[in-house]
Amino acid sequence: MHIFSTLIPAVGLFAHLATAAYKLQDDYGTSDMFFGNFDFFTATDPTKGYVDYASGGSVYIGVDSSNIASSPGRQSVRLSSTKSYTHGLVILDLKHMPASVCGTWPAFWMLGDNWPSNGEIDIIEGVNQQSTNQVALHTGPGCSIDDSGFSGSVDTSNCYVEASGQAANAGCAITSNSTQSYGDGFNKAGGGVYATEWTGEAIKVWFFPSASIPSDISTGTPDPSGWGSPMAAFAGSCDIDSHFKELQIVFDITFCGSWAGDVWPSGSCASKNSSCISYVQNNPTAFAESYWSVNSLKVYQDGSSPSNATVSAGASSYTSTPLVSPTPRPAWKHRRNGHTHRQ
Repeated sequence: MHIFSTLIPAVGLFAHLATAAYKLQDDYGTSDMFFGNFDFFTATDPTKGYVDYASGGSVYIGVDSSNIASSPGRQSVRLSSTKSYTHGLVILDLKHMPASVCGTWPAFWMLGDNWPSNGEIDIIEGVNQQSTNQVALHTGPGCSIDDSGFSGSVDTSNCYVEASGQAANAGCAITSNSTQSYGDGFNKAGGGVYATEWTGEAIKVWFFPSASIPSDISTGTPDPSGWGSPMAAFAGSCDIDSHFKELQIVFDITFCGSWAGDVWPSGSCASKNSSCISYVQNNPTAFAESYWSVNSLKVYQDGSSPSNATVSAGASSYTSTPLVSPTPRPAWKHRRNGHTHRQ
């Protein structure tokens, strides 16, 4: 976003205000309000993880850190929003994210039906003892990004999940240069905010540690044009609107599987146990810090555009008592792997 140059200052000011006019669409709130806007995913993990997705009714989104696990895996939670979105500004304020722990694979992301045709946006993601965040997109053919306009480092530039010359399902990925952006470093810094702006021109992600959150975010009047360079920006040879639409918001914590498990033998975690599954099964206290603590989650839309949210088909009902969703969503038929440079 930018101020259009013009010989008439008033027109330039109007253009600036128009681009910054984000209006609150959905405030996910806290406690019962928060969980009432999500479905609990209880099917078999599609990434082949050693995890049992259970349901819960607390602000705390975490895993079992008390018991030796049994098949199908350590109990955890995966939540998918009952609404899906096309375009918008998604602002997540976190007090705590899952720590950099061997065997874990946490993610905050957006996913659509008919994968990968409707796209996937991974906003926060990492495995094992990773120290910096990786943001990635996953699409069908015909989408690649430029290496410019952001502070992070490009790992892969072709967003197509079957792109030649890249690992399977690597997508286009950008890694943060800040150790405060993920896991242990994020938590030691007191948390922070992730803001994702999705327009027809680009998908951009900013990260702000808790000590430097822009005041316009805090006051509920977000204006990305004043935030400086994003951590990641996805634009280039890609028609965003043809590759991304109707995406749900997802929180999850997986164990092992087709990323954390696949890189286990070659990473630092192998010194703890020869098997990722064995380690996760028998060391419950290692996962005491494997949880999300959400201060707020808000979705804004450009005030000049109509609402771009729809209620997902099959959304479950909700009560304040923990329950298993009566209509769990089918397992997404894809693998989020290929990030072999992360351990």
